[in-house]
Amino acid sequence: MEQGSAREGARPAYAPEAFPHASGYAARVPQDRVPEQARGRQGEEEGARGEHTHSEPPAPRAVRRHSVRGQILDALRAALVDGELVPGQVYSAPALGARFGVSATPVREAMQRLAVEGAVEVVPNRGFRVTERGPRELAELAEVRALIEVPVMLSLARTVPAHRWSVLRPLAEATVAAAAVGDRAAYAESDRAFHRAVLTLSGNEQLVTIADELHRRSQWPLVAGPATRRAELLADAAEHTALLDALIAQDLTVVQALVREHFTGADG
Repeated sequence: MEQGSAREGARPAYAPEAFPHASGYAARVPQDRVPEQARGRQGEEEGARGEHTHSEPPAPRAVRRHSVRGQILDALRAALVDGELVPGQVYSAPALGARFGVSATPVREAMQRLAVEGAVEVVPNRGFRVTERGPRELAELAEVRALIEVPVMLSLARTVPAHRWSVLRPLAEATVAAAAVGDRAAYAESDRAFHRAVLTLSGNEQLVTIADELHRRSQWPLVAGPATRRAELLADAAEHTALLDALIAQDLTVVQALVREHFTGADG
């Protein structure tokens, strides 16, 4: 997990060099993603929430507005995981909108969704501050995830036939591919996709939703600490394939050990 330190006021609330790849993230977001159903008015006053804004150009291409917001949400989540949105720093919707080439409205809506998730907090008249998190919160999330996922995976190991586990092999390999190039955002997405696929075999949709939310929160950057190295990502990714092997072999001891160890890794 990218872990960057920050102090409020250490640099401007927003500057292009502080968020250099924002437009690149938007470009790689799947176009058919259907985001959450929060709605906002396209023509709302840009300063309605106290942010100082100027007139902004329309989006560079004609897409349905909820799709724009969904793409921005994915891009912001990727920037958060990569550490481009720095814990403790405040970012305004108009400035980020200018960077993405869209109006402030879909950016503000996406940020409000992140606020609901706890990734950012609203700063009146300024924008949104990225939440500052410490090692204790990460450890607590790992403990809760273990309480949920370990017994479920042990149960699945006893009942799911080998051929169903083999179908998940490409998802495990996708995490290795992302780790090999050091793409933390892609790794985070593929990591969650693998865990969702495993837990989906339980048939419990509520469990999958809750576990995925906890997983996403565990991927947010800490307020201080070293950046995750590529070697650490590769080691973490290798645990996915090892876990599949253990599930196929119904080796419950190894399954339990791997899952617990995985949660304490870089982006487990």
